[in-house]
Amino acid sequence: MDEGLYRFVAFAGFLIVGFIAWLTGKRGPVNWKTVGGSFALAWVLGGLTFWLPWSRQALSVLNDILIAILNVYQKGNIFLFGPLAIGPGQTLPDGTASIGFVLAMQVLPAVVFFSAVVAGLYYLKIMPAIVRGFAWLFYRIMKISGAEALSASANIFVGIESSLTIRPHLASLTPSELLTVLTCMMATVASTVMAIYVIALHGVFPEIAGHLVSASIISIPCAILISKLTLPENQQPETLGDLPPEKKDMDSPDNGQKTPSNLIAALIDGGMQGVQMAVGIATLLIVFLGLEALVDLVLGLLPQMGEASLSLNRILGWAAWPFTVLMGLQPEEWQTAAQILGARFVETEVAAYFELASVQGAPSTSFSPRSLTVMTYALCGFVHVASMGIFVGGLSALIPSRVQDVSRLGFRALWTAFLTTVLTGCIAGVLA
Repeated sequence: MDEGLYRFVAFAGFLIVGFIAWLTGKRGPVNWKTVGGSFALAWVLGGLTFWLPWSRQALSVLNDILIAILNVYQKGNIFLFGPLAIGPGQTLPDGTASIGFVLAMQVLPAVVFFSAVVAGLYYLKIMPAIVRGFAWLFYRIMKISGAEALSASANIFVGIESSLTIRPHLASLTPSELLTVLTCMMATVASTVMAIYVIALHGVFPEIAGHLVSASIISIPCAILISKLTLPENQQPETLGDLPPEKKDMDSPDNGQKTPSNLIAALIDGGMQGVQMAVGIATLLIVFLGLEALVDLVLGLLPQMGEASLSLNRILGWAAWPFTVLMGLQPEEWQTAAQILGARFVETEVAAYFELASVQGAPSTSFSPRSLTVMTYALCGFVHVASMGIFVGGLSALIPSRVQDVSRLGFRALWTAFLTTVLTGCIAGVLA
């Protein structure tokens, strides 16, 4: 098949995934203005990313800026960890060679630095202005509530913290709004951890940073589309008429957090939050990769299926296989893509991106440039069991009166977030 046919398959896949969301959801009158607006915005953003020269140039500039910032953090990292902080093949100024790849020393410190930078941008009122700009765009085009729009736009830059932007309204959110908030949280990646994925793929995909930002933005209308097809709004949202007042934003004392007294304090607070995130990521990888090995040990006792023993990755890969077809990947790439996409449910997207980089580095298993872009977009989200627990638990802590409602939506949000990332991959499959 030629590439044009794969693109057609990806477009058909977009429509099929939307139908799957409706089919597996709760029946009710669908707000077609929201669905239509989400559909249009997702494809317009995709077209801006892949087709228009000036937007592609802007994306390239953004990529270069993010890579430059990423390189800057290495100075402090090398000062602390010496040769442990440099990658394979690199040397320090005194000639000391790297001992090899050490994720904890070469990757996780980037989370600390990026978290501090984002906190500084919030203190300088730069980030809140950008968040409200996106929120206004989402609110006007997709006809969603102001709380949904503001939380969704914050998810482009932060994770669970996005819920703080609408904290005064959380307790009164409808079930449909709650699902939208959770789906947006899990279907995007926070800028504070984006550095990890850039480090993983920069060697095989030089434009990775810009595309990760683009993927997170495109995923917002896709998340709205999927969540509103899965659980249509049947109540009157409190903030349907407008965006919440600016004083309720994330930088306000009303969100329950103490505002830093100066820029240095903001950077320190952000860095300390980054340390917590880095430790959390390390903990997740240790626990869930260990649990995966334990499950594989048990599955290995069962009779072989084909030429290999049964494993959790193989089972999840079988489940994800149809979606790799729908994204318009080439037949010889389906199996590898399905294993990476399926394993993410347990291993997290961190391990998935590094596995993608490893596959791309081997000529016998590498993806085509178009398929690599598709996989990069499809993996761009916190779609794994651990993140579901983190986001459900974090949101429940903010609104204890709605714990049962949030908990009931947990697995549904994991499913809608997965479909959202597949939808984003379909857009890349058509336009890349």
